[in-house]
Amino acid sequence: METINPAFLYCDQLVSDFEKVVKTPILNKSSVYYTGVDLGTAYIVLAVLDENYQPVAGAYRLASVVKDGMVVDYIGAIRIVRELKQELEQKLGTELIYAAAALPPGTFSLDSGAIKHVVQGAGFEITNLLDEPTAANAVLKINDGAIVDIGGGTTGIAILREGKVIYVADEPTGGTHFSLVIAGAYKMSFEDADQYKRDAKNHRELIPVLQPVVEKVSSIISRQIADYQVKEIYLVGGTCCLKGIEDIIAKQTGLPTYKPQNPMFVTPLGIALNCTQEIL
Repeated sequence: METINPAFLYCDQLVSDFEKVVKTPILNKSSVYYTGVDLGTAYIVLAVLDENYQPVAGAYRLASVVKDGMVVDYIGAIRIVRELKQELEQKLGTELIYAAAALPPGTFSLDSGAIKHVVQGAGFEITNLLDEPTAANAVLKINDGAIVDIGGGTTGIAILREGKVIYVADEPTGGTHFSLVIAGAYKMSFEDADQYKRDAKNHRELIPVLQPVVEKVSSIISRQIADYQVKEIYLVGGTCCLKGIEDIIAKQTGLPTYKPQNPMFVTPLGIALNCTQEIL
């Protein structure tokens, strides 16, 4: 049940435009380019916007440099971001100077320095560092509700009231745990399980296998939002690409649960929308 929510009209259009420019960059010259760098547990994504904050190029790569929201391979992270930056600069025929980045909620004091140094180490001037749910909401534009960002390693939750984030939390459970369950159930390696999970053709068959993990994510959500009058849940993050995940979460939490067409690119685009020319 893919629920079309009017709130996602802007989001789905922006993501659709981004998916097109990943394949075919827009080469019209812009006076400035804004880049969002999303260091995920499974993927590193770079989203490039023009002076009008419209998508012009993007690139992403499978990477395992972040674990549970923390950079664990610092040199590897810099190398991949630098390579993606150079690839996009070559396509656009220009230097990319300004970038913003984001962290899972609750990890600012622990890891903000590392993320900042990765982006700077790759050759960018960093202009903003924000939490991932706030970045996602630049695209979702939700006034009231909970944004749940299910990434590779963690589930981040942000509760919004009147468009402002009033509470954030982050707990370890995400796509990595999905892959571990698949590996166990199908007697395959973690890498093979990870690939199997990414193929949408396998989702219907995987839902019963993954239901206990999705229910665990649902219980995390329920616990974190218990003290707030949340009426709706909005899903983002690559792990939410699993078809039917929203139905299980809606049933377990008892709340309407929505997700945009491609939840993987919402946060990187939101990060790019928060990029400026003011260096931190």
